[in-house]
Amino acid sequence: MPSFVHRIARQQDLPVIVDIYNSTVASREVTADTEPVSVASRQPWFDDHDPQRRPLWVIHAADDGAAEPEVLGWLSYSNFYGRPAYAGTAELSIYIAEAWRGKGIGRYCLEQAIAYAPSIAVHTLLGFIFGHNLPSLALFEKFGFATWANLPRVATLDGVERDLIILGRRVA
Repeated sequence: MPSFVHRIARQQDLPVIVDIYNSTVASREVTADTEPVSVASRQPWFDDHDPQRRPLWVIHAADDGAAEPEVLGWLSYSNFYGRPAYAGTAELSIYIAEAWRGKGIGRYCLEQAIAYAPSIAVHTLLGFIFGHNLPSLALFEKFGFATWANLPRVATLDGVERDLIILGRRVA
């Protein structure tokens, strides 16, 4: 199994971050966006990821000898609810390039995110996952996340109502 490393995303990574995100839209399993997003539309989101508080990491293979290794996925910490009392809580998002799904990147991301969270003053991690996204639910549960909320039928994708499950875990 390959090993992985990560680094803080740079501006030049945004197009591949968006490409990886957009590769999940058609599945109707990962994101509530129903159409691909543009790089320009994601710029404010990218800019909100302060490496000291809410990092955005890109993942690549540890043994990739390329000067600019291929980005295989990304992980972001995002603010939860945007009010000061929630500063110790962050939402995790993990997106993986199609050819690399099921190869351990999700596990790598969660291991790293859980270990790193206390260093950015995060004591609680959340995952917002569709109820029909069984692989992601199983992955988060494997890392000790529990269901903290079930929002039944809050999303409609192609005429099908879908549940949103909020998984949580204290890390500090």
